Amino acid sequence: MNYKILYNPLAGSVNDTSFREEIAASLTGDSLELFDITKTNLADFFKGLKEGEGVIIAGGDGTINRFLNDTAGLDIPVPVYYYAAGNGNDFWTDIGRKKGDKPVDLTPYIAGLPTVTVNGKDYKFINGVGYGIDGYCCEVGDKLKAAGKKVNYTSIAIKGLLFKFKPSNAEVTVDGVTKKYKKVWIAPAMNGRLYGGGMMPTPAQDRLNKERTLSICVFHGSGKLKTLMIFPSLFKGEHIKKVKNVDVLSGKSITLKFDKPCALQIDGETILNVTEYTAKSAEL
Repeated sequence: MNYKILYNPLAGSVNDTSFREEIAASLTGDSLELFDITKTNLADFFKGLKEGEGVIIAGGDGTINRFLNDTAGLDIPVPVYYYAAGNGNDFWTDIGRKKGDKPVDLTPYIAGLPTVTVNGKDYKFINGVGYGIDGYCCEVGDKLKAAGKKVNYTSIAIKGLLFKFKPSNAEVTVDGVTKKYKKVWIAPAMNGRLYGGGMMPTPAQDRLNKERTLSICVFHGSGKLKTLMIFPSLFKGEHIKKVKNVDVLSGKSITLKFDKPCALQIDGETILNVTEYTAKSAEL
């Protein structure tokens, strides 16, 4: 098969030319043709595809997100695969893959994806919608990248927890049932288990569950030092044992309202000054 690779030059290991050799090695005998996804008109690209061709998306979680939203409504007549070449690669890890594994068929994972509505606009997402200090981390990280500086999200999170980030009060409505929380640090709506480079806010969430439900993790009510002590357990999903400070709720419609603006991230893509979002699962 002739594969056309839509790669993101801004993604982590795509900057390393070895990623091309890795893809070629995993598809021995197939021909490869590369296209910079940031400079490609996707409507024209897909119109020009022929029978016997396939597409591989090479990048990180944000690359998948942009591909999904930029191709909404387009006819995609060929199989679409994904090769992980980002930094966090949470989707890749969540489906049981590791760095260097050969591309996988995206079809079962992008059928019936959930959407999130922010400021009147709808976006599809594959992993999760982060709201709180995770959105703050993406906001700060974007500024550092723009300045040509290295980004360490763990360092940003710790400094934010101790000094700059201020938690908000929130109102969370899941399938019509509303709960109110004080001092909310994170409140991500999740389609999968992982986001933020390995954090597992909703360890029981199954992206392919038959009911197509989503989960939201509300980390609330703690002071700075206690939050800092609990925070590392997010990477193993053990934070859910802290029942006084962590709620995990599931449903098909999740609306969260903060009492002050905060940055929000969708699969790592940042939106600033958001006061609420609504995430909804797709009905298949």
